[in-house]
Amino acid sequence: MALVHWVYLGVTVVIMGALLMKKEIVLPCIIGILLVGLAHTHNLLTSVGVLYNSIVVSATELLGIIIVIALITTMSKGLNSLGADELMIRPLKKLIRGKQTAFFVVGAVMLIFSWFLWPSPAVALIGALLLPVAIKAGLPAIWAAVSMNIFGHGIGLSADYFIQGAPKITAGAAGLDLADFMSHTIPVWGVMSGVVIVVSYILFLRDMRKIQAAPVKPVQEREVKKITPFSLFVAVITPLAFLVDIGLMIRFNLRGGDATALVGGTALLILCIIMLFKGDFWKSLEEISDYVKDGFQFALKIFAPVVVIAAFFFLGNGEIAAKVLGADAPNILQDVGNALSGVVSLGRIPVAIIETLVAVITGLDGSGFSGLPIVGSVASTFSANTGFNAMYLAALGQVVTIWVGGGTIIPWGVIPVASICDVPAADLARKNLIPVFCGIAAATVLTIFLI
Repeated sequence: MALVHWVYLGVTVVIMGALLMKKEIVLPCIIGILLVGLAHTHNLLTSVGVLYNSIVVSATELLGIIIVIALITTMSKGLNSLGADELMIRPLKKLIRGKQTAFFVVGAVMLIFSWFLWPSPAVALIGALLLPVAIKAGLPAIWAAVSMNIFGHGIGLSADYFIQGAPKITAGAAGLDLADFMSHTIPVWGVMSGVVIVVSYILFLRDMRKIQAAPVKPVQEREVKKITPFSLFVAVITPLAFLVDIGLMIRFNLRGGDATALVGGTALLILCIIMLFKGDFWKSLEEISDYVKDGFQFALKIFAPVVVIAAFFFLGNGEIAAKVLGADAPNILQDVGNALSGVVSLGRIPVAIIETLVAVITGLDGSGFSGLPIVGSVASTFSANTGFNAMYLAALGQVVTIWVGGGTIIPWGVIPVASICDVPAADLARKNLIPVFCGIAAATVLTIFLI
């Protein structure tokens, strides 16, 4: 191996150490890009240019998903301005007849809205509209928060089958076909999700037997906006439009960028309909600008550090590195894997366990997405040098890192849900801990057999 390989590995170790110490890793990644560029080009001036170019390439790879999240967030603000979001969720309130049904209804609604609107906007929507009903039905606020967490930030975000942000990043880092990769994530994701739900529900029932009435604070319901016929029309047409999108994806086998484009375009069309016909057209001209700005600010806030982190780890992928370092760029991770396979014999069990440990570590920063380039690259490396199935390994890495860092067991990652449910973040993380670890263990065991 050349100097550039050792530099890349050294920086990776530093990054892992920072994650274990619960520190941000953007600065180590920036320094790592510069050092890798310097080790490869032996030219400081060129290496400074590599810093910029690597981030541009990374942003280009992630741009599609950044835009679609921005557009969906923008659309959600338009729905809120009409009260259409409240209308969309109102029929589901009738399903809540007790604490047990409340647990699953809150979770199911959170899952659906997370798939279509992203977990963060979904938290605000569910918390404002459905949480008060669930608590009135006897569901303790802490268990409402658990339900929102595991169904939205866990089950929904770890699969991300509709918006396809997570699988696009993972598949890109591993050099895998997106459609094939997504189909391979289903068994790993399904086992992880099923185990977490079952264990969480068992613990929930145990708690309910211990307490007759949960000591929860009353949650104030959101003031409902005046409902108009147009609000009702938008509340009906919005879910129908996305159902049509799903049908079109299945009928025409739309995947990856095509599916993302369809979702983003639909969100933008719905927003335009709202702005054109909500009432005051001239006022709407000003409002839509604010909505778009808010949507893009939200998306960029999430993905800004991810772009920089991915820029470093993408350098380990020979195809992407060539866009930054030139045609003679080494395939660092593959080269390292080749060298490793000549020294250490890796079997199914250690490979799956290592993939899981890397995923857990990368999730410790509380941002599930920042770890996706790492787990994708690690899966690709193991596969190239052991012959094991990279699809299932990358699926394991994606599912685990998002469950850990996407907002379920890291106290600083569950703050949005904890805040809206008015429960301590540390308590919420502890409630999620046993179910999530059981799910990780089950997913790892399954992957051992699948690869």
